Amino acid sequence: MNEHSEKRINPFFESYNTPHDTVPFDRIRLEDFEEAFMEGIRRDNEQIEKTINNPAKPTFNNTIINIDDDTEGYYDLLDRVSTVFFNLLSAETNDEMDALAQKMQPILTQHANDVRLNEKLFERVKYVHRYHGLLSKEEKRLLDNCYDGFVRSGALLDKEGKERLRQLTEEASMLSLQFSQNLLKENKAYTLHITDEADLDGLPDTAREAAAAEAKAQGKEGWVFTLDFPSYSPFMTYSTRRELRRQMYMAKNTECIHDNDCNNLEICKRLINLRREIAQLLGFKTYADYVLKNRMAGNVRSVYKLLNNLIDAYKPTAQKEMKQLGSRLEPWDISYYSHKLKLRKYNIDAEMLRPYFQLEKVIDGVFGLANRLYGITFKENKDIPVYHPDVKAYEVFDKDGSFLAMFYADFHPRKGKQGGAWMTQYQGQYIDKKGENVRPHVSVVMNLTKPTPEKPALLTLGEVETFLHEFGHSLHGMFANTRFESLSGTNVWWDFVELPSQFMENYAVEKQFLSTFAFHYQTGEPLPDELIRRIVRSRNFMAATACLRQVSFGLLDMAYYTQKTEFTDDIIAFEKEAWRKAIIGKQLPDTCMTVQFSHIMAGGYAAGYYSYKWAEVLDADAFSVFKRRGIFDQATAQSFRDNVLSKGGTENPMVLYKRFRGCEPTIDALLRRNGIKTKNKLVVK
Repeated sequence: MNEHSEKRINPFFESYNTPHDTVPFDRIRLEDFEEAFMEGIRRDNEQIEKTINNPAKPTFNNTIINIDDDTEGYYDLLDRVSTVFFNLLSAETNDEMDALAQKMQPILTQHANDVRLNEKLFERVKYVHRYHGLLSKEEKRLLDNCYDGFVRSGALLDKEGKERLRQLTEEASMLSLQFSQNLLKENKAYTLHITDEADLDGLPDTAREAAAAEAKAQGKEGWVFTLDFPSYSPFMTYSTRRELRRQMYMAKNTECIHDNDCNNLEICKRLINLRREIAQLLGFKTYADYVLKNRMAGNVRSVYKLLNNLIDAYKPTAQKEMKQLGSRLEPWDISYYSHKLKLRKYNIDAEMLRPYFQLEKVIDGVFGLANRLYGITFKENKDIPVYHPDVKAYEVFDKDGSFLAMFYADFHPRKGKQGGAWMTQYQGQYIDKKGENVRPHVSVVMNLTKPTPEKPALLTLGEVETFLHEFGHSLHGMFANTRFESLSGTNVWWDFVELPSQFMENYAVEKQFLSTFAFHYQTGEPLPDELIRRIVRSRNFMAATACLRQVSFGLLDMAYYTQKTEFTDDIIAFEKEAWRKAIIGKQLPDTCMTVQFSHIMAGGYAAGYYSYKWAEVLDADAFSVFKRRGIFDQATAQSFRDNVLSKGGTENPMVLYKRFRGCEPTIDALLRRNGIKTKNKLVVK
């Protein structure tokens, strides 16, 4: 660049000038983030000063809307850069990104505290909350959320309390970040390197080919297996080498408890205590009480009622399921012998189905399902920048042909990517000050089976379900149609947010859906009816055991976050006791889930993991309506879209659900779906 060239402008400081104002990933450099973060904080502070120094009487328009979201494009800089940075930190990180996150996290937390603990700002919010006058239902919801957000962030505390809260929240944010970074490093550090082909005994070709490709990528001979799910799961399911299964299992289940820099034991203990102290400082007995105040469950008692009722209903069946597997099994034997039993009982196995679940066809099937239900269409646009070659960008159009949303899909595991699957967004939906409906940019990030030199990406049925789950979240985001961004899409109570995602999973075993896309990747032959019948018959195989596994996680979560005094127990021993009531199989003394439990330590589900089971009751109840009227019934789908998916957090979720369903949900549909017989008739309230 010569001296006459224009100085490069940080992409975050100007209009993106891309299709649909999508993020210009191809123009963003690492150094842009810190500069944009600091400028975003400065602009935020400028806006706050403008608000609190406004001589006019506080109103909804001059106080609340300014706080919630300014849509002029100047003061939303911090949200823009934060969204991109933290999404990439999960999906495409590196050492430099991690270091920057460590540097920026305390600065960002301090800024958030500065806003929420600003006494002059809160006085204006409080005045509007008390004397707001006539507001729409959505405006009132936003106002209540805003006021409650200040209160739950310490606005009513005295000076000493506010200072203590600052210390606690800043430490907690740093430890959550450290927890995630430690887990990612541990997960990527382990590999099982096999050089003797005999040690591949039992493994299907897909697993062998993927392991060979991984070895080649690492510059090694032979085969390399990792702890990423598409590698780990087939190995544990098919390998006849029990000692190697043991090694893989122990590597997976002892992550972050070793005596090294990635140990999360003390981090977990400290996070539990920090959250308890935060809640008690704000006037709650426990952190669970603090969280559940804004949840459908409402209180600790309701959560335990759900979990205990599920244990009572499912445990007898789960005990029978485990007994069928045989006695004296170790944890690394369960997947292996479960597979053998399922094969014997139903003559069905994941590898039989893989050839019919080519990723490209699955994508067509999932998009086609959305089209049949809601009339929307997807069109890939390769001109839209993406952050990695694995990512595909699609424009989504509504049934009237109008632009509905951007949809990014990131399918495969890689070095800088967290495990698991999630939906996120780069832009939320809202109505700007000119009245334009700004459409959302949503993204699903997964870790599905990768293609190999020999074969395209061929998925398991479980991976198809994962895709459907995250796609359900994305529909919740794409159909958002609210005035305010903080109320749109998935901005709902967390025991409601899993309803749209788990609802979509129901389609994975429906013949009418499978017949639309499940064709053999080589011959083009459709998935045989007989295989579909076996899929349906085997749907509830080990379902009770799977239910209790989820319940056990809920019990563990609640045990940590119902602590009323300082938590000093040994994490590993406490874990074994906390979930014992829901555990059927053998527990090993030197394994630990807590230190890997991102949902409740770093992912926002602390005191909220029960939400999956709570929402499962809802999703089974909701899908029962479709089963009765037709699984592709467009009138029912339109009602679901209008009353649930498009409304975001604008109303109480039970009000929204009852508007769709016509009544409160019961657990009956879930029990029927899982083949569980019980005398209990439970209503979720």
